[in-house]
Amino acid sequence: MHGPALSGWLLVVLCAASGAYCLLRVRGSTGAERRAAGGEAVMGFGMAAMALPAAALTAPDWSWAPYAGVFGIAALRTLGYAVRHGGHHLHHLVGSLAMVYMAVAMAAAGPGAHAEHGAGHGGVAATGGIPVLTGTLLAYYGVYVLRSGARLVPAAAPAGAGDARRMSAVAAGDAPRTSAVAAGAELTLVCRLSMALAMLAMLLTL
Repeated sequence: MHGPALSGWLLVVLCAASGAYCLLRVRGSTGAERRAAGGEAVMGFGMAAMALPAAALTAPDWSWAPYAGVFGIAALRTLGYAVRHGGHHLHHLVGSLAMVYMAVAMAAAGPGAHAEHGAGHGGVAATGGIPVLTGTLLAYYGVYVLRSGARLVPAAAPAGAGDARRMSAVAAGDAPRTSAVAAGAELTLVCRLSMALAMLAMLLTL
């Protein structure tokens, strides 16, 4: 949302970079992973646009309706995937619904809310929203950030286990491919963690 210029631009850069990386994943993926990457790209760019500082762009009051519409459609599509496949699609569903919620809250705040929001003390101003729902989303994303961060911490392996795995991979000729897959999975997790942190920051301004 529209916070101080510096924090706002940092959010814009973070979300746009995440969206761009997800677009690259779309090109190199197929099936469910391709759909997930596409949804995350839309989420990243949508969050980047929503985080633009008010000094850079003062959006008209009606601009929140397209946000709600786009992410409402995304939520319905994701709901179908989540019912059939579960897994990370449930996280995408929560993200889409959170975007709809923030757009509706900003629209309900009335004319001039964007400017007041940007001028709030420390970037935090009351712009609407339901406290219980906002708190629930904050708790969800807080837990998600902690879990994702824990997964990025290298786990201690038994002595010799790493060497044995590397020798086995080299013998099979799979070392470069295995390393590339592992690096790609970590980058994807970092991307999702970054967007979850940005979502936390945006929800805190409601």
